[in-house]
Amino acid sequence: MDQANILIIGGGVVGCAIARAVSGRWEDVFLVEQNPKLGMATSSRNSGVVHSGIYYPKNSLKARHCFEGNRLTYEFCKKHNVPIRHTGKLVVAANAHEEADLEALKKKGEDNGVEGLRLIGPEEIRKREPHIRGSAAMVVPSTGIVSAEELVHAYARVAAGQGAEIVNYARVVSLEPVVGAIRVGLRIGDEEDVQEEMIEARCVINAAGLYADEVAALLGNTSWKIYPVRGEYCEVRGPRASLINDLVYPLPHHDGLSLGVHFTKTLWGTFLLGPTATYVDGKENYEKNRLPIAAFAESAKTLLPEIEESDLHLGYSGLRPKLVPPTGYGIADFVITRDPAVPQAIQLVGIESPGLTAAPAIAGHVAQLAAEVLA
Repeated sequence: MDQANILIIGGGVVGCAIARAVSGRWEDVFLVEQNPKLGMATSSRNSGVVHSGIYYPKNSLKARHCFEGNRLTYEFCKKHNVPIRHTGKLVVAANAHEEADLEALKKKGEDNGVEGLRLIGPEEIRKREPHIRGSAAMVVPSTGIVSAEELVHAYARVAAGQGAEIVNYARVVSLEPVVGAIRVGLRIGDEEDVQEEMIEARCVINAAGLYADEVAALLGNTSWKIYPVRGEYCEVRGPRASLINDLVYPLPHHDGLSLGVHFTKTLWGTFLLGPTATYVDGKENYEKNRLPIAAFAESAKTLLPEIEESDLHLGYSGLRPKLVPPTGYGIADFVITRDPAVPQAIQLVGIESPGLTAAPAIAGHVAQLAAEVLA
């Protein structure tokens, strides 16, 4: 049976960032990913935005790790040649009734340590984004855009260079606590060639994203339930992509479900409109009952009156691992904790936005927990 100091379950951006962090300190680090490639789920099916930390309750893990992760993400991408652009963004109040909410959001961001936030009026909005209409906006200078897929692979590449063993097509089917370790049962390979293997790990890190609740349940921990929320995108290409220069957001939903359908200028020169937010059945339900393009156009016209349905092309969709049920309300914080019943396990559950930005800060947090386990 293979022995490991650390086994990470999940090869998304957070799992790969953790692999990079812990493989720099310990030998015998394994990362297993059930899909054929890293980052195929939530990590690469998002807006690719480097967030600043304005949206989350003060002192929450989301606020702290997003704020720190913003800086760390820019530093990592510069060092490892990951495509990234420091654009800043506007959060726009569509009318005077929304301006009080905009001011409250500014204060929340300042309470979280975000610097450089300022409010501007319609004239300056038009200077920055000539086609956007609103009564006021907040400038968020630390926001940017990154190639999410390349970021995932850069974290993995550094981890592998430090000796981490990364295995795709590896599904965890059992977790059994033993003295001082956890025995991990794996099913490795595609449907035509499957092998059963076992690894005994002194520390197991559950970074399984949409499936983190199911992985936790393999250890008997049923504290959490993930509710998949689908976000859909449309894309504007060609000359009409010039309607947007950088990033433009509405005010976030009051129910905490999403940051709102926003405009994201991509690294390849188009812009994305999305994501929407809809609870769905199934953790692989990316395409069933997609929204019509007309619905995107209608929602976009509030801030971008010139947009037409004919400008839009249906894009990809992604799923977020929400901890708040469809009947719930508000923002649930990240769960990052050692399992109370099986302390050799570190549970990461509900790692949704701003997980892409927060990943290197989350990795530092998890490395500290791993040091407690391995002490």
